[in-house]
Amino acid sequence: MIEYVNLFLKASFIENMILAYFLGMCSYLAVSKTVKTALGLGLAVIFVLGITAPINWFIYEFLLRDTGLFGVDLTFLTFIVFIAVIASMVQLVEMVVEKFFPALYISLGIFLPLITVNCAILGGSLFMVSREYDLPHATVFGLGSGFGFFLAIVAIAAIREKIKYSKIPPALQGLGIAFIITGLMGIAFMGFMGIKL
Repeated sequence: MIEYVNLFLKASFIENMILAYFLGMCSYLAVSKTVKTALGLGLAVIFVLGITAPINWFIYEFLLRDTGLFGVDLTFLTFIVFIAVIASMVQLVEMVVEKFFPALYISLGIFLPLITVNCAILGGSLFMVSREYDLPHATVFGLGSGFGFFLAIVAIAAIREKIKYSKIPPALQGLGIAFIITGLMGIAFMGFMGIKL
């Protein structure tokens, strides 16, 4: 059990998709203007990563590898198949958000369907494969990576809401200050690297 807690914490803090690998920066910077939209996107990413990591693990292990069902090496299809699974899960999330949370759906705009091509989601599945996780580890890693994305986007959104009222030099207003804050947050999260789990 402690092994899974360690993996979750490592994926959330030490190997944060945004602040350690800088994956998924486009939606991270575009949607993080308000905490409300950041919460919605963060929860959607947790759901999509938490679902797609185990599904992609099953597909990779039992269909794509040469030890799988077909006995043929189909790993060259990994990107296409993983993106198809991610796209279908994002479509499911989009339908649910549109049905039950229409205001959030409108505020997220184009960035909700763009989770499909969010490199943090694909990166989670590819890291899972390259690190040769088994199913429980893949699931925990997916949830931990999603939670790390959630933490980062909600934190930057809260900071950006507060600095609206600050005197920022005109050259740094908007994305300039967001990049600086992201860099500082990345440095802060690097402090977790020294913790032995």
